Amino acid sequence: MTKNAEFMNVQAADPDIIVDLRYATTNNFTTQVIYDFTTAIARTGTVKKLAKASALLKEQGYRLKIWDAYRPVAAQERLFEVYPDPTFVAKPNPNFSHQKGVTFDLTLTDMAGNELEMPTPFDDFSEAAHRDAPHTPEQERNYNILHHTMSVAGFNGYENEWWDYRDSDMDSYGPAAADPNEYQLD
Repeated sequence: MTKNAEFMNVQAADPDIIVDLRYATTNNFTTQVIYDFTTAIARTGTVKKLAKASALLKEQGYRLKIWDAYRPVAAQERLFEVYPDPTFVAKPNPNFSHQKGVTFDLTLTDMAGNELEMPTPFDDFSEAAHRDAPHTPEQERNYNILHHTMSVAGFNGYENEWWDYRDSDMDSYGPAAADPNEYQLD
């Protein structure tokens, strides 16, 4: 596949963004490797918004950590094959937000990269992960910092997953494909 200019590596926009793509490892709810890349990419306009959020957070002494970004349709097919429950895993669809590169699963860290306490761990499918679930004061504070900053930068949060942020302009993007391995930084 030829490198698609509609996508870019998030670390090209801001090298301080931490990338820990969980589905490239067994450290995810499926305990299986779902995809064969470790480079986080997304649509260029979406990445620029993420860089804005990152800059705003760094001013406050925080960094972003990305657990998932663009997920090719083949990766979504694999994820659905491993966990075929549409309540928690979307069926493969090239127009779905992760599969067209306009969504990030992420969290907040301190400047050293240590994750801050949030409502739940990543990919917790319980009601505790819902944005309106009760939180401890510390979880609420950290979540509010992340949520406010992502909103200011142009993202909307998915109601059932506190970590899921979608580009507020996501409907203006059609399906597109890219190979994240083509976007590794030198």
